[in-house]
Amino acid sequence: MNTDPIVVSELSESVVAVPPLARRAVYSLNVEANRKLIAHIEAGGVRTLLYGGNANLYHVAVGEFRDLLDMLAALAAPGTRVIPAVGPDYGKMLDQARILAQTHYRAAMILPLAGFTTAEGVATGLRRLTDIAGMPFTLYIKSESYVDVDTLAGLVDDGTLLAVKYAIVQNDPADDNYLRRLLQSVPASKVVSGMGERPALIHVRDFGLASWTTGSGCVAPHAVTALLHAAKAGKDAGALYERFLPLETLRDDISLIRVLHDAVTLSGIADMGPILPLLSASPEGALPAIAREARALLAFDESLRKS
Repeated sequence: MNTDPIVVSELSESVVAVPPLARRAVYSLNVEANRKLIAHIEAGGVRTLLYGGNANLYHVAVGEFRDLLDMLAALAAPGTRVIPAVGPDYGKMLDQARILAQTHYRAAMILPLAGFTTAEGVATGLRRLTDIAGMPFTLYIKSESYVDVDTLAGLVDDGTLLAVKYAIVQNDPADDNYLRRLLQSVPASKVVSGMGERPALIHVRDFGLASWTTGSGCVAPHAVTALLHAAKAGKDAGALYERFLPLETLRDDISLIRVLHDAVTLSGIADMGPILPLLSASPEGALPAIAREARALLAFDESLRKS
């Protein structure tokens, strides 16, 4: 794992893979299966791993958190940045921040909490957590009501936040007034698109965001790296982009987290095992379609690797 001080330029050098987390039948961590998935992602040129929603860290026990951190640090290559998520509630974040302070991690992400928050309270909490953990955070924004732009900009300016993972869904990602307001106060180099491939090209090309988070790119890391390079170079990326949409559509229609978890297993990359409660596997009737699209995306990725 990369333990150098984190710098903003890293955000634009690689897509941010958001992998699922492999567990055994009794829900314990499956080291070997996680090793296989991480190696597969790294082989495609991805150098940032974010363990958050897709890994179901919303429901991870604080008592398991240190073991999880130690496992990921040991499995990632020396040049791979690993960013774990904490939260979503303040008490859990506080306990996790104290654990992070004892490790070599350099950044973490705050999972979003719906309700029971105010912008002022979020700012106060994040500044305290930064002091305790000894590292900056990435804030995952899924709602305009979570924190206002001015407060968010202040947290970036004072170093509490390294970056913003922007994931407010719009009917048309090109028509996004909140994102435009945000970029008037926060440099685009510190904002990562947080909704997978569907809005990624618009966010990177039209708004200038640093990169994007990818779930499907965990299946197809060569393809998603090629897509990032094409987007940054202003090249036509339509054919690459279209390859991701069938699996992304299943994720949108069923569940972003559950479909990706099953897609990695059904593709044959690694057996993710059961998904941690309070979530459950994808509907049985959806599994054939998930398997078909995951295998097709993996086969395309293999063709790129060999070309």
